Amino acid sequence: MKNILRVDSSLFLEQGVSSGLMDELVGYLQGKYEKNRLVRRDLAAEMIPHLNGEWIQALMADEKERDQDQKNKVEYSDKIVAELEEANIIVLALPMYNFSVPSVVKAWFDHIARAGRTFKYTSDGPEGLLTNKKVYLVTTRGGLHKGKDSDTQIPFVLNFLKFVGLDDVEIIYAEGLNMGGDFRQQGIEEARTSIRSIMSA
Repeated sequence: MKNILRVDSSLFLEQGVSSGLMDELVGYLQGKYEKNRLVRRDLAAEMIPHLNGEWIQALMADEKERDQDQKNKVEYSDKIVAELEEANIIVLALPMYNFSVPSVVKAWFDHIARAGRTFKYTSDGPEGLLTNKKVYLVTTRGGLHKGKDSDTQIPFVLNFLKFVGLDDVEIIYAEGLNMGGDFRQQGIEEARTSIRSIMSA
């Protein structure tokens, strides 16, 4: 049994290019693992809450002293972390907005980074606790950024994932989507080819 966690983040929801590529990738994964359980979280559709001072206070408060609002906040964050803990495979959509990830992805990361739960501090530095999981990143870009200084997105995401123990990562790129001409279709086809290649390995 493989538990697959699909995390979408396109502001265009089902019409986003990343959503379509995620459909294709998850379809391959479900076909590859006959016994599987799919959990889907759409960060843009549900508008995942961004952390604020009240949320941080709720997470830091003693469990016995939390009021009902604080309990609700902690329960929400706990559920997000539990989805990751239970997953064997994580598929994350990363459309590039203004050279970075969608703000809802950053908010998701903030809920995930939990000392003692997803990472711990040791004498040798932080140690990620979400180990032995496979991650697939599907990134869509209007321009061409792969391997360039302008790609400030993927280094940030890889650094965060490694921080919580997720270091087995495959990346699917779809670039040039807003450049006109044949660039858009070429970028999508290259991403689909990459998906098929990864799934056949």
